Formats: sequence, structure tokens, C-alpha cells
Amino acid sequence: MDWDQFDLNPKVIVALKKADIKSIKEILNLSGADLQRLMKLSSADIQCLLKTVSRTLRRNSMLTALQLYQDEDHLTSQHRKLSLGCSVLDNLLKGGIPLVGITELAGESSAGKTQISLQLCLCVQYPYKYGGLESGAVYICTEDVFPSKRLQQLIDQQHELRADVPAEIIQKIKFGNSIFVEHAADLDTFHNCITKRISLLLTRGMVRLVVIDSIAALFRCEFGVSDSVMKARYLQTFGAQLHSLSTRFRTPIMCVNQVTDAVSESESAQCSCSAADNRVSPALGITWANQLLMRLMVSRISQPEQSSGVASHHTGSVRTLRVVFAPHLPPSSCYYTVKLEGVKGIK
Repeated sequence: MDWDQFDLNPKVIVALKKADIKSIKEILNLSGADLQRLMKLSSADIQCLLKTVSRTLRRNSMLTALQLYQDEDHLTSQHRKLSLGCSVLDNLLKGGIPLVGITELAGESSAGKTQISLQLCLCVQYPYKYGGLESGAVYICTEDVFPSKRLQQLIDQQHELRADVPAEIIQKIKFGNSIFVEHAADLDTFHNCITKRISLLLTRGMVRLVVIDSIAALFRCEFGVSDSVMKARYLQTFGAQLHSLSTRFRTPIMCVNQVTDAVSESESAQCSCSAADNRVSPALGITWANQLLMRLMVSRISQPEQSSGVASHHTGSVRTLRVVFAPHLPPSSCYYTVKLEGVKGIK
């Protein structure tokens, strides 16, 4: 260990070398009294040494509850959210997607999950002032081909969707250059992707959003009914790895999930589904649900309901975005449509 790299008093560094202490582990394995006798230093010097070496083991310094509450000197970004690019959707989520934690977006096919995910990949590139994080995104495809044509449509229509952003700012952003696409069709490839490739991009500061579309596809073919224990272990392992990346880099993780039929009353009650939702619940069960910070569900409104309800004067298919659970939000919902320029909420 090169003690000269540490912010220590020179006499402490000399004492460490004389005592032949070669690692931080050796220091922390000794009591303060033992270090004093071995290094022949004062109690104050030993305390300073212990604080300095302990600080190197922590990636993030400790914060008091008061500091977290006041957010002094921007020590945390707990109040910052990633905007969805629409004021109606942002109001529903009290600002957008939290930066730390896993957010799930579940729903049936053609409900708009991929549309919202693509829109997030563009929103993350905007300046902080406009709800972005001034960085790129990683989009992990696990089953379908990446919808590059639809992405290009959204890029071309950003001036229509984001009327709140000056045109010159939109023109300066090279949206297509900051979206990194990965394909992972099996668990081994996915594990390698999140532990090595994505970690490298995050470390270099090239991305601040990870989208997985979809998480259920990885487990659908790999495990049978008798493999539930092994499946649960994999879900917990991947959940922990994604949480670690999110916490370490203050990066939101968006996991698209599929739905299954809720065959029992308990399953239906658990996902807060009504008859209008065709009694569906997100896939992967309670093990995966426990890994989530926030669960959102999207669904299409049936034609009779649409014609008689609040969305009757809107053209095209109307959909619902619903907050199922989140620590900072009550269960709530709003209507939205998918247009050429992107996803727009209905007031």
C-alpha cells in the first residue's frame, strides 16, 4: 500500500512504514490502543488515521437525516427526477422517474410500454433545467429487434413534443449518438451486459438511464415450473446488481415487464386489477415485485368505455398509466395517447 497517496500527516505515514503496516485491513483489525503502542502516536493522530482510511472504503460519504432533508450543497439528488417529456405524466409521478431504484413498467402488448421507454431515452439527454440528466441511455433488448425506425421518428418530432424547450437547444443535442443498444437473449449474456458493459458506460459518465425491454422474456424460456427456487435466486441476484448500479451512479433503471392472467382472487387483489383490466398481473411474481421501488401499469381503454368517458374527444387509441405502488406516491392514474411525436398525457 502506497501510504503517500493518502491525505495524512507525514509523521503518521512515517510511523506506518516503521510499523510495517501494509494494508488498510491491518489498520482496521487493530484497536486504537494497539495502534498507539505499535506506531507510538497520540490518540488524536490515530483517530485521524482511522477516519481517513475508513473514508476510502466508502464510495459515498455518510449523510445526516437533516442533510438529506435540506439537500445542502446538492449533496444528494433525491429531489431530482427524470422527466417523461410530458407535464401531465410528470404531474402524475410528482416530477418523473426517481433516479435511484428500479421502476417497472408493466402492461399488455401494444399498451405503449416501448413508446414510453424510447421517450425516456430522449428525455434523459436534455439539460437538467428541462428534466433531463444531460447524458445518454442504454437500451437492452431481450426479445424483439430494437425499434430504430420509431426512434428516428421521435427524434425528428422532438420540436413538436417538447415545446417547452427552445429550438436551438433541441438542435444541439445529437440524440441518436447517445443511445447504446444491447441485445441479451439469455441470462448469461444479460449478466455479462449489466456487470461489465453497462458498468463501463456508467463509469465513464456516458449514460444515466438503463432500459430493459423486457425482463420477463429472460426467464420465460429458461425455467420450468419445477425451477421456481432457482428462478427466485436469479431474480434476487439481478435485482441486487441493478440496485447497486442505480445507487452507485444515481441512475434510474426502467424494466419493462409483461403481464399474465390473474387466475385467483388473491392475485387480482394483489395487483389492484379491476374487471376493466381483464384481471391481469405483472409477470415474475412476488420475488421480482420485492426488488422494485415503483410499479407502473399501462393498459388500453376498450372502445365502448372510450366513447363514453373522458377521452371521447381524442382521436386514436386512449391508454391509461397507473401507479400501482411507490413509496412517495398514492395509487393514481391518468390517460394518455401515443402520437407521431410521442406519448402525451390527456388533461
